[in-house]
Amino acid sequence: MRSLSVAVAALWAGAACALPTSDSSTSSLAARKPAKAAVLPNKFKWTSTGPLIFPKDDDRELAALKDPTIIETDGTYHVFASTAKAEGYNLMYMNFTSFDEANDADFYYLDQAPLGVGYRAAPQVFYFAPQELWYLIYQNDNAAYSTNPDISNPAGWTAPKTFYTARPQIVDDNIGEGYWVDMWVICDDALCHLFSSDDNGHLYRSETALADFPEGMSEPVIDLEDPDRYKLFEAACVYAVQGGKGKQQYLLLIEAIGTDDQRYFRSWTSDRIDGGWVALADTEENPFARANNVEFEGGDAWTRSISHGEVIRTMPDQTLTIDVSEPLRFLYQGIEPAKDEGEYNALPWRLALITQQIEPKPEPGCKPRP
Repeated sequence: MRSLSVAVAALWAGAACALPTSDSSTSSLAARKPAKAAVLPNKFKWTSTGPLIFPKDDDRELAALKDPTIIETDGTYHVFASTAKAEGYNLMYMNFTSFDEANDADFYYLDQAPLGVGYRAAPQVFYFAPQELWYLIYQNDNAAYSTNPDISNPAGWTAPKTFYTARPQIVDDNIGEGYWVDMWVICDDALCHLFSSDDNGHLYRSETALADFPEGMSEPVIDLEDPDRYKLFEAACVYAVQGGKGKQQYLLLIEAIGTDDQRYFRSWTSDRIDGGWVALADTEENPFARANNVEFEGGDAWTRSISHGEVIRTMPDQTLTIDVSEPLRFLYQGIEPAKDEGEYNALPWRLALITQQIEPKPEPGCKPRP
C-alpha cells in the first residue's frame, strides 16, 4: 500500500498538485480539478512502428499501399488506401480491431465495387451526418467522390461523381509541371470546403453551402503558397481541434520534400477554415513529423520519409474533429531508403503508425520535493 500512503501524505502536506499513480484504489483520494483546455504544442515528438500493412501476395502484384485515410468507430479501424504499381492506381478497403493484426485483415479492392476501374487515388473518408451517408473523396484526374450508407460494405460505393466539370482555370494557370492531387473536404456549421494541391507550391480551396453539399463548389482560390514548390508540395489535410484555446481552432498539415530529398509534414493553425494560417511546427528543424523528431521502435529507422497519411479520427463526421488532449496517432506511408529510387508508381511504400509523445506537465504551483 505504499502508493496509498504517498498519496495521503501529499494531501496532508498541502501539495498543490495530485501525484500520478497507477493504483486505481487511490484515485478517489486525490483532489481533482476540471480538465484544462488542451493546446497544440509548437514542438512534436513521435514514436513509430515498423511497417504494419503491406500489399497482399496475390494476383494484383501491387508495388505499394499508399495515401491512407483512417477512422476508428466502436473499436474498429476502417482504412482506405491507394493501391499502386507501375500500371497505375486504384483503391482498397480493410478493417481491423488491433494494429497487431492489421496486416492479416482482408483487402477489398474497390474496382470490384460500382466505384469502378480506372485511375482513383488518395482517398479521404468521412460521415456526412446531414445525409446519413459516408463519403469517399479521391482524385481521378478531377476531384471525385462516391457515397455509401454503410462504411463496412465495400461493395456499396457508388460510381464516381466530380465536384467540377473540368480542372479549374486557376489550377491550369499555376500548376506548372506539377499535378493536381490530394482532394480533402472539411465542413463547419455553414460551409463545406474542398482543398487540393498542385505539387507546385499552391494550396487551393473551394466552398459550398453545407445544405448544398456536394453540389455548388465554387471556383478555387489559393489559400496558401510558397515559391519553393517542395515546401508546399501535397497531401494537405485540415482538422477541427477539440480542446483548443477556448475558441475554434483548425490544424493544417502539408507534406513537403526536405533538402535531403526526404518527405515530411509541416503544420499551421487558424481560427477559420478559410485561411489566415499561422505557422506552428513548419521547418525541417522543427517539423510536425519528420525522421528527425521520430523515434523508431527497435532503434532502427526503417524509413527516412514520413509521407502521405492521416490523423486517426474517432469522431468520423464532416467536421473532421480531433481531440488533442490525447496523443495524436498518424497512419503514414514510408519507404526503405535503399528502395527509394526508380519509377515512382512502382516504389514499395508501406503503411506504419506514429504516436505522439506527450510530456506530463505539473500543475501550476506544484514544487518538486527534495
